[in-house]
Amino acid sequence: MAELIFDTHLEHFDRDVIEASHTRPILVDFWADWCPPCRALTPVLERVIAHYAGKLQMAKVEVDEGANMKLAGRYELRGFPTVLLFDKGEIVGRFSSAHPEHWVRDFIGEHLDIE
Repeated sequence: MAELIFDTHLEHFDRDVIEASHTRPILVDFWADWCPPCRALTPVLERVIAHYAGKLQMAKVEVDEGANMKLAGRYELRGFPTVLLFDKGEIVGRFSSAHPEHWVRDFIGEHLDIE
């Protein structure tokens, strides 16, 4: 089984996220090291991914690494953290800033039929 949480970047984003989301939904965390809300959200997202036990993966994109900011531009991200939810090659939901675990699980439940 592929890693449930993995890093990706501009060069492999289409393969790692868009194509892979045809197999299983992928939550994409756009974050930056200098961003305190990003660091607060990371453990929440990790617990959520563990909760879904393989029904959902998470890709992490460090926006300040390499050319990754181009991805932020492609998806019109206005701040960090921003999380995009991909399913079957499409964005089915997005949110910005840190949220508690129950909120993130509710967000996923609104957009995906998994439990």
